[in-house]
Amino acid sequence: MDWKPDRKAKKPIYKQLAEYIENGIADGTFPPDKPLPSERQLASELGVNRSTIVSAYDELEANGLIERKRGKGTTISKDIWGITKKRVPSWNRYVEAGSFLPNLPVTQRIRKEMTAQKLINLASGELSEDLFPTNSLQEIMSTKVFSGSLGYDHLQGSETLRETIAKHMKAYREIEANPSSILITSGAQQALHLVVQCLLKPGDAIALEEPSYHYGLPVFKSAGLRSFFLPVDKDGINPDDLLSLHMKHRIKMIFLNPAFQNPTGAFLQKNRRKQILELSSEYGIPVVEDDPYSLTSFTGEGASPLKSMDHHGNVLYISSLSKVVASGLRIGWIIGPKPVIERLADAKQQVDFGHGSFTQWIANEFLESDHFNNHIRNLVKQLKKRRDQIVTSLESYLEGQVDFQVPEGGIHLWCRLKKEHNELLLLEESIKRGVVYVPGSTMGSSKGYVRFTYARETEEGIAEGIKRFADAFHNTI
Repeated sequence: MDWKPDRKAKKPIYKQLAEYIENGIADGTFPPDKPLPSERQLASELGVNRSTIVSAYDELEANGLIERKRGKGTTISKDIWGITKKRVPSWNRYVEAGSFLPNLPVTQRIRKEMTAQKLINLASGELSEDLFPTNSLQEIMSTKVFSGSLGYDHLQGSETLRETIAKHMKAYREIEANPSSILITSGAQQALHLVVQCLLKPGDAIALEEPSYHYGLPVFKSAGLRSFFLPVDKDGINPDDLLSLHMKHRIKMIFLNPAFQNPTGAFLQKNRRKQILELSSEYGIPVVEDDPYSLTSFTGEGASPLKSMDHHGNVLYISSLSKVVASGLRIGWIIGPKPVIERLADAKQQVDFGHGSFTQWIANEFLESDHFNNHIRNLVKQLKKRRDQIVTSLESYLEGQVDFQVPEGGIHLWCRLKKEHNELLLLEESIKRGVVYVPGSTMGSSKGYVRFTYARETEEGIAEGIKRFADAFHNTI
């Protein structure tokens, strides 16, 4: 075979080989009456591992182009033109060719392990079952009569729920909002997708925090956006960095998580908030505020969102009940100018015909009841205990080997490991010992960071999880 693989190409060698043989079958280079080279022979000719040839032949066989029979070798399929049977689509090609990118491999690995085995979960950004207001929701369902419609609801979501959210925003977050400026979404994640897909176009420059939950989301790359990063310190991002980025790249949109930021726990300092809003107004750059955690302040002091200081309508505000009530309700919302909300609502209607009426009804009843306030008070109390436990455990099992800022709210602790280590090796060793967390690289940090989430486990589980992590860390440095 005269063909040689391009070892500098991004495309794997086995795929290059599979395409070459497929083209050769079509143009007669490989005639149907002669067998293809054996796996061993072809591996030797090309100077590659036999497994590479096996993978190429596997793909060709799955596409119905070749047949492999023990003792007879590999031949071109006699049914290649569909005379006696249909060809199987090359599903792998379709999977890899889609414009919507998959999650990072590390993220997929963590989720797969959490599904496959029972691990101490310091990775998942959600509440544990015992923190859900299950009894309150059951009481609502047993004492209240469902008053909604089981048909399609308003494009923007239940009007009753939007009115309740408007009251909730004013009472709990100091935000004035009209129901017509609110869109109900399937959690904050869908809200973010709608904003990216409807308000930006390929090539637009956006500013993201670094590190940030948003950093690892494929939605930005899938949309063809150019992402530029704003370093986060204990007081959030520096407005001077934002101005510098805009002067260089003409930023079209800023994505921020100002209150107890994921993953650092940072709270954007008040003076910086004012400066960011001033820059937004001066240059006409919209800010997308993601606010999952502002109700979880451990100090007793208010943690008003950036939106509460926005007097010109420059901030698109996203929040949900996922991080403070129950992720399974899938209730989120966007607050913004009416034309924007109508545009996003139109797109949501194309995707799912609007939000489920039953969960909207439950969410409305819960928000309007005394249960909500009691639940938030208890939630903050329990999260603070778990925060304290993870701090105590880190100081006990990794004393002098880690640095971290103690968060004053939220559900995450951002931790720097002082000793150099192999990030993937440490994750694998931790999983073997029965604990999982999020490596810092998935959130855009430099090497040496991890994110621990303390909302998913009990205090006992947190203590044991940090102990197992410490054992893995000591075993891999």
